[in-house]
Amino acid sequence: CKSFIDKFVDLHNVDYAACGLADLGKPEGYVERQIEGWISRYNKAITPDAPSWEPVMAWLRDKMPAAHPKPGLVHNDYRFDNVILDPDNPMQIIGVLDWEMTTIGDPLMDLGNTLAYWIEADDPAPVQAMRRQPSHAPGMLTRQQFADYYAERAGIEINNLDYYYTYGLFRLAGIVQQIYYRYYHGQTQDQRFAAFIGMNKLLEQMSLQVIKQSTL
Repeated sequence: CKSFIDKFVDLHNVDYAACGLADLGKPEGYVERQIEGWISRYNKAITPDAPSWEPVMAWLRDKMPAAHPKPGLVHNDYRFDNVILDPDNPMQIIGVLDWEMTTIGDPLMDLGNTLAYWIEADDPAPVQAMRRQPSHAPGMLTRQQFADYYAERAGIEINNLDYYYTYGLFRLAGIVQQIYYRYYHGQTQDQRFAAFIGMNKLLEQMSLQVIKQSTL
């Protein structure tokens, strides 16, 4: 778990300009583009049975943080199933996959994306049903411990984690709803996607709970 976070911090600390990657994205206005972009994509993919997410959208707009002082490489899909472990030492990560959404932006938005997938051991059964990685296993950190260790390794303070986590949940719902939209309109017959509307509704409830308890 800590090795996974260590590599995440290393990625965000890469000198992208020195690597010739400065043209990969525009860090200025990154947070606003992500929020407005996912709101637009969600609304275009909405179906009659989908939640509106309007209170969450309004909160994300209202609580938008200032630009990160140190933009970095943003992977946008950093998960356990996108890393390669050393077969001789599974504690060591030797590769990271799935770079097609990589850009330059706010590393904490990337952290929020990853935390949205991070189902911890104490999460309720409906949330556990969404889990696609062993983040609940004995020895794994909770989401708060994940963020605390990330902040420690990155040498920063994260005072608005609720914002980035809620963004990650909303973005995940946008991805889920885009897939469900195709199923709803008969563009795919894959029955696995029928359950995605329930996942979308659960993600909205999770987001509303974070907002309710947030001090932002």
